[in-house]
Amino acid sequence: MSRLRELMAERASAVEEELARLLPVDDLPERRLWEAMRYACLNGGKRLRPFLVTATADMFRVSSAASLRVAAAVEMLHCYSLVHDDLPAMDDDDLRRGRPTVHRRFDEATAILAGDGLLTRAFEVLADVGAHPDPAVRTELVMELARAAGAGGMVGGQMVDLLAERQDGFGPAMDVAAVTRMHQLKTGGLIGFSCCAGAILGKASLPLRQALSKYAHDLGLAFQIVDDLLDVEGDTAELGKTAGKDAAAGKQTFVTLLGVERARTHADMLVQQAVTHLKPFDGEADLLREVAQFVLTRRA
Repeated sequence: MSRLRELMAERASAVEEELARLLPVDDLPERRLWEAMRYACLNGGKRLRPFLVTATADMFRVSSAASLRVAAAVEMLHCYSLVHDDLPAMDDDDLRRGRPTVHRRFDEATAILAGDGLLTRAFEVLADVGAHPDPAVRTELVMELARAAGAGGMVGGQMVDLLAERQDGFGPAMDVAAVTRMHQLKTGGLIGFSCCAGAILGKASLPLRQALSKYAHDLGLAFQIVDDLLDVEGDTAELGKTAGKDAAAGKQTFVTLLGVERARTHADMLVQQAVTHLKPFDGEADLLREVAQFVLTRRA
């Protein structure tokens, strides 16, 4: 696990450099927007999704220049979602990755525009020839990320999450199946793209892509269950964000529905199941197997 953490730190540093390069600040009237975009992205974090992009790309011998560019695009989109998620109209949080959220550091209007800027910049980066020389591959990357992030993915999941918090009786009833579906949309879509991006870049066969997609499905749900556990068991300093917010908001989570021990057992089962999907890759997927264990034991 220590080897994995070292490699994740190295990749995170490389992604940070790529993000800094792709988000320049010039002396223009809109400089404040670019500063807010950089503030949202260049602030540490696990960089799990970019790491999954580079790890799967390595399995298919994709150049690091291409995989880092796609990894940076994924992180831009992820950070946009965090900026908007933290807004008062959404989850209303003041802390992200141990620092004031973008709307607290700047203002709400700038935060909204910074999120918009990161979202659109992500697709601009993917569409550039630097992501891959084959336009068909670039088109597929853009299409799959759009599916993962849009109304049929992350944004749709966020809508379900917001509706579930309503106290007027019009929100959906949230049992385990409903919570699972919500997080498959909200969290799982982007993790799924991150796991499959390397296969797209490497023009892998359909069976290999499907194996990675199944791995990502189980990994994403395990990730969310651990997130729910950390919201209950973690503390704000360790998490870098406000702990206990789900309970305070009265949200239905895997922990509220299953209890702590059953939720932990379910996460462990999902991780073991995720690993079984990697059999077609033999030793090539050892890093992904380690990532699955990391997701299960992470503390932030």
